[in-house]
Amino acid sequence: MELSIIKHNGEDTGRTISLSDDIFGITPNDHAIYLDVKQYMANRRQGTHKAKERAEIAGSTKKIKKQKGTGGARAGSLKSPIFRGGGRVFGPRPRDYSFKLNKKLKQLARKSALTYKAKENNVVILEDLSFDSPKTKNYLNLLSSLSLSEKKTLLLLPEADKNVVLSSRNIPKARVMLVNDINTYELLHADNLVLCEGAVSKLETLFSK
Repeated sequence: MELSIIKHNGEDTGRTISLSDDIFGITPNDHAIYLDVKQYMANRRQGTHKAKERAEIAGSTKKIKKQKGTGGARAGSLKSPIFRGGGRVFGPRPRDYSFKLNKKLKQLARKSALTYKAKENNVVILEDLSFDSPKTKNYLNLLSSLSLSEKKTLLLLPEADKNVVLSSRNIPKARVMLVNDINTYELLHADNLVLCEGAVSKLETLFSK
């Protein structure tokens, strides 16, 4: 797939770049995408939820009424789940939600997400980007020149650039990541994928490992 390289002001540079079919042109695997996104979201869960069961409730153990003759059901403890303030039946306990996925499956999922973006023509190749200082206005102007101001965007950088990251972080729909940090969830969450020119070769190196 051949795409034009765009300048920061939105104009065409007159140059093109070739995207590898091994990354942007595979047959997408939806189940691999599902598993990778599921793992990503599971790994983000703290798992610190906790509710007290009847054995953990502080209170008297005295029998609250006599066994028979009241006309009501038997009751032996105020900690019973049927009473207000009692313990919870099978309440949540702290647990680890994370699970393992094979590297090849995760790689397939990310290639599938990139292929979907390419098929939908939602990939933009941008000249290598850097800012002299962190300014949100600079990043807003960049998005405006690319006609992406109202879109959720994911910009992939080949190398860390603190000024670019700081310039984007106050913009709700803008996300900036390094190529080495990409994940399937972020790729699919964005409406448009913006690749810096140097990030393309980085992607090819990453997926060739």
